[in-house]
Amino acid sequence: MIPELGLYSLILAGCLALATSIGGFAGATNPLLQRWVLSITVGQCLLCALAFSALVWAFAVDDFSVAYVAGHSNSLLPWYYKISATWGGHEGSFLLWILIMSGWMLALAVRNQNYPAPLVTRVLAVMALMNLGFICFSVFTSNPFLRLIPMTPADGADLNPLLQDFGLIVHPPLLYCGYVGLAVPFAFAVAALLEGRVDAAWARWCKTWTNMAWAFLTLGITLGSWWAYYELGWGGWWFWDPVENASFMPWLAATALLHSLAVTDKRGAFKSWTLLLAIAAFSLSLLGAFIVRSGVLTSVHSFAVDPERGLFILIFLLLVVGGSLALYAFRAGRGFVYVSYGFFSREFFMLINNVILVVSLAVVLWGTLAPIAYEAVTDAKISVGPPFFNAFYVPLGCALAAVLALLPVINWKRTDVARLRPVLFVGLWGLLVAVLVWFVLDPASLTVATAVGLAVWIAITHVLDLLRKRKALSRAYVGMSLAHLGFAVMIVGIAVTATQSVERDVRMLPQDAVDLAGMRVTFLGVKPVDGPNYVAQQGVFLLNDGGASFSVRSEKRQYLAGGNLMTEAGIHAGWFGDTYIALGESLDTAQGAWAVRLHYKPLVRWVWLGAVLMAMGGMFAVLDRRYRTLRARRPAAGMAVAS
Repeated sequence: MIPELGLYSLILAGCLALATSIGGFAGATNPLLQRWVLSITVGQCLLCALAFSALVWAFAVDDFSVAYVAGHSNSLLPWYYKISATWGGHEGSFLLWILIMSGWMLALAVRNQNYPAPLVTRVLAVMALMNLGFICFSVFTSNPFLRLIPMTPADGADLNPLLQDFGLIVHPPLLYCGYVGLAVPFAFAVAALLEGRVDAAWARWCKTWTNMAWAFLTLGITLGSWWAYYELGWGGWWFWDPVENASFMPWLAATALLHSLAVTDKRGAFKSWTLLLAIAAFSLSLLGAFIVRSGVLTSVHSFAVDPERGLFILIFLLLVVGGSLALYAFRAGRGFVYVSYGFFSREFFMLINNVILVVSLAVVLWGTLAPIAYEAVTDAKISVGPPFFNAFYVPLGCALAAVLALLPVINWKRTDVARLRPVLFVGLWGLLVAVLVWFVLDPASLTVATAVGLAVWIAITHVLDLLRKRKALSRAYVGMSLAHLGFAVMIVGIAVTATQSVERDVRMLPQDAVDLAGMRVTFLGVKPVDGPNYVAQQGVFLLNDGGASFSVRSEKRQYLAGGNLMTEAGIHAGWFGDTYIALGESLDTAQGAWAVRLHYKPLVRWVWLGAVLMAMGGMFAVLDRRYRTLRARRPAAGMAVAS
């Protein structure tokens, strides 16, 4: 009965979403309809929460009469994985998507007093219309509440072993909060196009929600990278997988949007560009959903689903993107006032920054879609891998870092060239550090030296800027600086771990020892270990580093329900490097020989530390009180230069 209650709640939520969209568009200026839209938005969120709770209950009590539960759970599964299995497959993850969308709508409805009522009503109407499409998709093509009665299995097929990890508990919810959160600036853009109003106040309101969505998306991608690093057994943190790219593309668009919103807020420029980026960010989130769920590719991350579902998402994608772009074509630029700025101005450097981000986005988009298109046309496969992306991203990353280093000393409108001399002097000091790094390591470490030099340049200019403005700092500015410093930390981590890592694949007997990056790794042997729903062979290794000894354990697991094999890497983590050990296959049972993969990953945690600092910067910026003010500024007058 509970699953049916969940289905009925979902259908009723769809009805309320339809009512919200109709009432929002028809009565945006009617006070009675405005209050009505706010009320039914709350009701829609509660019904979505009830539907999701019904599915969670089905997993918690092992209700294998529900097809989705039978396919993604098992009675032996620990309770915390049963709960997270709710979003471990296609149907449940999309229900989570719907719940999060209704949650963003609820948050906007609760904070409605900070925004003009007609704007809030239109924004909620746009989001409700999109959520209606998601609910229809779930009910008609991906119903998570379908029953297997009377052919109810005695037990479930079990959750994919790759997903039986803490990463499943936190990664998808955070990632979806970012994906779906970008619907808010999208809806703000559509509402602005309908109203014909884009001003500084609108930019501040939109920036609040964009910052939150961007921070969630940053954390989601970061946790996904960390999860892949320790769970998949290959020691990498990013592989340019098509589904990884599907999350990276909206992040790039959202990053460009944040910088564009800053210009619109401060100077009233880039209005058309800001609207287009808001549309693009969420459109790319929908494109990611299509890539993951359409069956057009095979990936560790993708859901193997039938073409019918993919066709539904494709049609929905075309309607959303096509409709919003058509509205943009007809309404963008009407009534906008353009502003002038000089060559050496913050506006111009923000423009360069956004051009770099958009070019980066275009590279990822081409590298992701080109193989799919080529296979569809020729029925042959091509591979676009790390060498292609790295060839573009190394120079693009350097250019972006240089722009970020100069931004703190660049004024709005125009900047005296003499003002740039100190920051160029700082850049020379960064270059000196880079040269020293190059000599300390080896000539092959030019990438590391360049990354360190650029990072030092960014850090010095931003710290000096914060000290200079310490008496008049806003939370938004501090958050921006923290995000840029996080980027500096991240590029150092990426450069060092990409070029200085040491990898060895060896055959080891008990008591065998090998050298790895100046450390001694001794294989002590293998012992059996029983888990809650698996049995494992646990390899024990002794790591000796300069007199200090550490024990590292890696497992080869076999899950009881289905017999699936899984490798759990053993990692000795440190701020300056990770020792990564993955137990491979048994090579000689009699002698106890095993294949072992050894990695040393210097500064790999700096990659995630930098990303976390960036997300913290986004969240800190949300706390700025200016983003919650109702006071609007007059648009600045000036000559048309760019919009």
